[in-house]
Amino acid sequence: MKGVRGNSWLKPKVNSLSSAVELITAIVNDIGPEEMFSFQLTSMASEGDVLIAISSSGASPNIIKALNTAREMKMATIAMTGFSGGDSARLADVSLHVDAENYGVVEDVHQSLMHILAQYLRQSHLTDPSLLGTLKF
Repeated sequence: MKGVRGNSWLKPKVNSLSSAVELITAIVNDIGPEEMFSFQLTSMASEGDVLIAISSSGASPNIIKALNTAREMKMATIAMTGFSGGDSARLADVSLHVDAENYGVVEDVHQSLMHILAQYLRQSHLTDPSLLGTLKF
């Protein structure tokens, strides 16, 4: 969010579904590991929101369940995958696939893609487009 909002009019609502350890622990213990992300989506997301799903293999059951839930909720979906892409690449509206068989390479490229996405959103929504050449991103 911080990287997108600076000098732009965007006020994105961004939620990480993987950072609230206490919530994930409760969901996994009480409902099941496959539901750790989809439960959060049905609690917080709305039609028209965007889910960015990141899975090196593309085959993680909790990611696949989240993508299916997002589709049912009429959300846009983006999958970042590596290796064969798995079901995640097939289920997503947009598939950003890293054609590599190395977790380190796949994860590094995914991180770079997140930075590129944040900078694209920021630069394309500047409050003063003439600032583009002067800002440090």
